[in-house]
Amino acid sequence: MNKAQLIEKIATDTKVSKAQAEAFLDCTIENIKKTVKKGDDVKLVGFGTFTKAKRKARTGRNPQTGKAIKIPASWAPKFRPGAEFKAMVK
Repeated sequence: MNKAQLIEKIATDTKVSKAQAEAFLDCTIENIKKTVKKGDDVKLVGFGTFTKAKRKARTGRNPQTGKAIKIPASWAPKFRPGAEFKAMVK
């Protein structure tokens, strides 16, 4: 399912226009991004938790030359599915 299909499904299920559904979805995603960027968690009970995770510095390899390179430490978004969501997917 892509974004357009999700918007259509939300609009149908909630009986709102596609434009309103898209605005709701965009607002939700934007707020999750801003909150995680600040370092706070977004916990959606039954669905999962969005967090900000620290990646350690490590040594990698340049695939073209095979030469070792240093990859600096960085931050990355992380999602942990909730128990209810995991059970549903099983």
